[in-house]
Amino acid sequence: MEAIKQIVRIPKNHEVKIKVPPYLPENEIMEVILIARRSTDSFEEKIEELRESTKDNLFLEDLKTIANDFEKVDLEAWE
Repeated sequence: MEAIKQIVRIPKNHEVKIKVPPYLPENEIMEVILIARRSTDSFEEKIEELRESTKDNLFLEDLKTIANDFEKVDLEAWE
């Protein structure tokens, strides 16, 4: 399985085309998932979203994974 991420703005006609990499075989089955997130404009809303992220288990697991990935690099001396 491979994940390919594309970020697009919603156009006036509300139609989005998906660009499929040429190396993927024709007639292959693929799953398309749309995730729409509301853009946050105000500083207060952004701060509130950051506060809420401390309660988001998926976000916290991702942070742990990233920390583990870089643990060895963090222990190395930089010259």
